[in-house]
Amino acid sequence: MAILAVCALSQAQPHRSEAAVKAIMEDNTRAANNHNSYEFFPISDTPAPKGYKPFYISHYGRHGSRSAWGGDSYKYVIGILEEGHKAGMLTPAGDSLLVAAREVLAAYNGMDGRLTPRGVREHAAIAARMYKRYPAVFKGAKRVRAVSSTVPRCIVSMGAFTNSLSRLNPKLDISLDTGERIMEYISPKDDDARKLTRPAYEAGKAVLANVPDDTLGVLNILFKDPQVAAEKVLRPKYLTDAVFYTADIAEDFDIEDNLFRFLPFDAIYYRWAKKNLSLYTGQCNSVESGAARCAIAKPSVDDIVAKADEAIAGGAYVADLRFGHDYPLLALVSYLGIEGVGDRIPAEDVCDRWLGFWNIPMASNLQMIFYRDKKGDVLVKFLYQEQERLLRGLEPVSGPYYRWEDVKANIEGYKR
Repeated sequence: MAILAVCALSQAQPHRSEAAVKAIMEDNTRAANNHNSYEFFPISDTPAPKGYKPFYISHYGRHGSRSAWGGDSYKYVIGILEEGHKAGMLTPAGDSLLVAAREVLAAYNGMDGRLTPRGVREHAAIAARMYKRYPAVFKGAKRVRAVSSTVPRCIVSMGAFTNSLSRLNPKLDISLDTGERIMEYISPKDDDARKLTRPAYEAGKAVLANVPDDTLGVLNILFKDPQVAAEKVLRPKYLTDAVFYTADIAEDFDIEDNLFRFLPFDAIYYRWAKKNLSLYTGQCNSVESGAARCAIAKPSVDDIVAKADEAIAGGAYVADLRFGHDYPLLALVSYLGIEGVGDRIPAEDVCDRWLGFWNIPMASNLQMIFYRDKKGDVLVKFLYQEQERLLRGLEPVSGPYYRWEDVKANIEGYKR
């Protein structure tokens, strides 16, 4: 049996997602996954059915680009390369990375999870596009309600978004709030859910075993004599990891140099695939975990439904804006069944069918646009990353437009 197992392993073919390879080769900063800066793609709106006009928007946005946690990776890269520089061992690429890693460390400045100027710009731009896309919603002295996670990067994101709206229409009356009661639906505790989703990640690891890695190629890029470097760098894998973690946050600091160029593609893809699998299986509605991960979204869904019904009944607010984090947003879109990002996927297929750099980059956002006709009939369409999306398993009235009452019924009876 042991011999058969060894033979089976030796015959396993290396596997890569064609879609992921194509996208990362097109722009390898996408390998940063949920550290990827927000990418805006051209908007195309399907006309609403005749007689229906937008009147209310419900929104949940992840904070914008931020710093990561801890500077150990940057310091390690700097330490290794400084020694190499003193010994005259670095290639021009090695010298360039040394300069860039120092720049990343300086930008980090010991502040974990801090919103960067890029993150501010991301939210200001999303708000401006929302306003210009639905001017009728915001026209005149309208009231807007915004709430945020108590975490500073989310509060600053809320400020950037609402300031952008105020610049476009100074007559808007915008209320801002945060606090522990708001955290109960903006960013619920999820420790138990993450434990429940662990089996899905373990199931996906079998696929990772067939993904080629390259932990020595970085030495060829950074050092004149890779053999000598291998003797001095006792943990090439750790150096490869550290260069990757330095690269994957650089764009969030507006560092223009693409630091992924210092890594071979195998090393980049493997680390992307590992994180991508972890993101989906830990935070979405995988086949193996069932609806375990979705449960934390119920308070957020209840808030969305209550406030939408309030607006429909003639409430004071034309928009409800929420600012939080990646894991509640992924749970929310999984709970609602937003096609693409909220799909139910077996762990072994995740990297082929779910790409984190587009599904949960910095400043990811869900927008629900409500329409009404003169008879009072209400439709809603869903935008994710500002693109029209369908709901899995629910028939729209027309194009991406759903009856709000159908959506509410589907929320209650949806087979997640």
